[in-house]
Amino acid sequence: MSETAEVLTRVEGAVGRITLNRPQALHALTTSMCRAMIDALVTWRSDPAVTFVLIDHAGERGFCAGGDIRMLAESGARDGFAAREFFFTEYRLNHLLFEYPKPVMAIMDGVTMGGGVGIALPARYRVATEKTTFAMPETGIGLFPDVGGGWHLPRLPGKSGLWLALTGARIKAADCELLGLATDFIPSNRLDELKAQIIADPAAVETHLTVMEADAGRPPMGAHRDEMDHLFAGDSVEAIFAALEADGGEWASAQLATLKTKSPQTLKVAFRQLALGAQAETFAENMEMEYRIGARVVGLYDFIEGVRAVIIDKDNAPRWNPASLAGVSEAMLDEIFAPLPYAQTWRPIPFD
Repeated sequence: MSETAEVLTRVEGAVGRITLNRPQALHALTTSMCRAMIDALVTWRSDPAVTFVLIDHAGERGFCAGGDIRMLAESGARDGFAAREFFFTEYRLNHLLFEYPKPVMAIMDGVTMGGGVGIALPARYRVATEKTTFAMPETGIGLFPDVGGGWHLPRLPGKSGLWLALTGARIKAADCELLGLATDFIPSNRLDELKAQIIADPAAVETHLTVMEADAGRPPMGAHRDEMDHLFAGDSVEAIFAALEADGGEWASAQLATLKTKSPQTLKVAFRQLALGAQAETFAENMEMEYRIGARVVGLYDFIEGVRAVIIDKDNAPRWNPASLAGVSEAMLDEIFAPLPYAQTWRPIPFD
């Protein structure tokens, strides 16, 4: 194990441990990082000496800010090969974690966004701290809430998942517990103690968590859950906009203002993605659908423009095209969601 590797994998006692180790980039995932995690997980899957998997991060800044967005945009502006390779590999990692036969714990300490969400949500134990900031902010860069968002988000209470997907809202630990995104709240200054106890006795994980569990406080989202379920219940993005405009209240107006900054195309992509994901019978079915979207969206104007505005130039003034919801036709969406040729279709890792 090299301490300079972007992912550190090792076995400590009966625990397979994965540590994201790219702190200068907030542990943003690369294709090689996903492959390293897959290799370790596949090895431990059939190793009877490994009974538990722990995923954490090095440094203090956060768990994982997402994928390597700049690389994806640069690839999308060319032939898109590297971007598709990344999505294919990352989604295999997401699926492997979702179907993993051994208990997995993700330490969602600090920033947990995008690709970090894709690693954390399949885990049986999802530990938040007072530093946790959870978000799926993809509509703000012309992407979509992938890495299993189509499966996880519509299965959250009420319309909270759709609200998270469309607005890209950032929420803290108390709201994560309210929605079931986090299973436990542990103060960050006790994480080292928690990890040590799990490595010493992974079979007693439930006891360790119970002893260290703390109060995350009152969830701010709780005050708006009824509004959220009512105002985001429309059968289209246009209907949601209309409901927010008609309400005119402080919370509704704030959501509407946020939505108006997002890519109209991506809002409609995310809305359809979550509707189809809610109907998916398996996680693999959802990931195959998301790969179709990702393979196409990464080369579209809005994604490249969104990355320019938010990541590269940082002017936060993307010029979306189409510029309005009315300009995003069903035919455009049909092209994005259309099946890929058989040879290009995403598939999970095969196991005998």
